[in-house]
Amino acid sequence: MPFKGTLPKRAVTRVNACATALRSSPRWGRLVREHLTIVTYTGRRSGRVFSTPVAYRRADDVVTIGVQMPDAKKWWRNFLDEGGPISLDLDGADRTGHAVARRDAAGRVTVTVRLDG
Repeated sequence: MPFKGTLPKRAVTRVNACATALRSSPRWGRLVREHLTIVTYTGRRSGRVFSTPVAYRRADDVVTIGVQMPDAKKWWRNFLDEGGPISLDLDGADRTGHAVARRDAAGRVTVTVRLDG
């Protein structure tokens, strides 16, 4: 049965803090950064800026983010329909792009980011 509802905020905060710390680790950081990035975006309704760690795959200037437990998360909904601007920490630098979220028939959500120049 898929997870429904929202995750407790304290648990999410802890997991995100651990993931971010691993990216900065002198020992593990290089390996972790190959699969984990920080996305930064502005909320459509709130106008607030948010950052969150996510797993990703990259092929040239296209980054693919598979959203795990999408019904328990809200960030990806900012990129439904025509999508919107996003920033990712890649190769030690902030890269901007345009992100579009799609949900397939099985309920899986993928966010596709086309990086700017």
